[in-house]
Amino acid sequence: MGAYIAKRLLLMIPTLFGIMLISFAIIQFAPGGPVERVLAQLAGTDVGATARIGGGTGGGEVGGGQAPGGAGGSEGSFKYRGAQGLDPEFIKKLEEQFGFDKPAHERFFIMLKNYATFDFGQSYFRDVPVLQLIKEKLPVSISLGLWLTFVSYAISIPLGVAKAVHDGSKFDVWTSAVIIVGYAIPSFLFAILLVVLFAGGSFWNIFPLRGLVSDNFADLSWWEKVLDYAWHLVLPLTALAVSSFATMTLLTKNSFLDEIKKQYVTTARAKGLTEKRVLYGHVFRNAMLIVIAGFPGAFISAFFAGSLLIEQIFSLDGLGLLGFEAAVNRDYPVVFATLYIFSLLGLFMNLVTDLIYTWIDPRIDFESRQV
Repeated sequence: MGAYIAKRLLLMIPTLFGIMLISFAIIQFAPGGPVERVLAQLAGTDVGATARIGGGTGGGEVGGGQAPGGAGGSEGSFKYRGAQGLDPEFIKKLEEQFGFDKPAHERFFIMLKNYATFDFGQSYFRDVPVLQLIKEKLPVSISLGLWLTFVSYAISIPLGVAKAVHDGSKFDVWTSAVIIVGYAIPSFLFAILLVVLFAGGSFWNIFPLRGLVSDNFADLSWWEKVLDYAWHLVLPLTALAVSSFATMTLLTKNSFLDEIKKQYVTTARAKGLTEKRVLYGHVFRNAMLIVIAGFPGAFISAFFAGSLLIEQIFSLDGLGLLGFEAAVNRDYPVVFATLYIFSLLGLFMNLVTDLIYTWIDPRIDFESRQV
């Protein structure tokens, strides 16, 4: 297993390189950029990011504001929207400030060198280190991601097993109907409904609407802090969990049904084993393999992408909202840093999944196969 882990860790390097290279190349063709945003602010027309005037056949700056060919640029080789009447020397200093006076390939390899030591530089428009920004947003995203994954699995696995055991019964039918309805409701719409009903919208004012903790959190005792934290998580977690556990529940049910129909289950029952022993001593270990395979994707989705709209509705300042605002504002150090961190996290989670495979079923041997 040690050799397999070493191979997987080494394979993360070219994988990360490919992810960053493709993303960096795509950004070259995106309209607007940090320089254009500054010029738009000076012109009073800033809407987050503006389109480029002019063009050519070559690359472009990170964000699309650099001259064709990726070698910097000046007013003589291209034009920025909003640059009319501004000193070309001022625009050149802006390019140097953002690092766009260097060729695209040079900027890319400088970025990789810095990222290898987790040096993500400064945010273009917040004037703080990117790593500090990410650290400030992590508590919100970790809270939503970890608790959502825990709640989803805590509901999905027992419910999926129960549906498989009572397949075709009234319980199976009505729970399937509830699951389908829950899956069909967008989480952000359900979140708005929860706000209207329980957060002082039009009915009850039971749960808080903003933040993860109350303003007087520091003055509370430890058990009051726990209750306050849980109190603030109820609505956003409920909104996220309603649709998130549907897929996992059906996956668990189908996996158990497939295993229950196999010959070894019939043999175990013929030997006089109890139904509980058959289900949890034999079927569970095999059925859970496919469920575990979906864990990395579920965790990453809950940790980042799945929480963006919920963060906005409940005023939770997490990584999802940070990444979205950075993309809109062309704050590329933040964009690439979050991409790098979550790509790295996803690769590690895939490795952890393989290790859990072998823990649940020792018959699986990754060591003897080609990576």
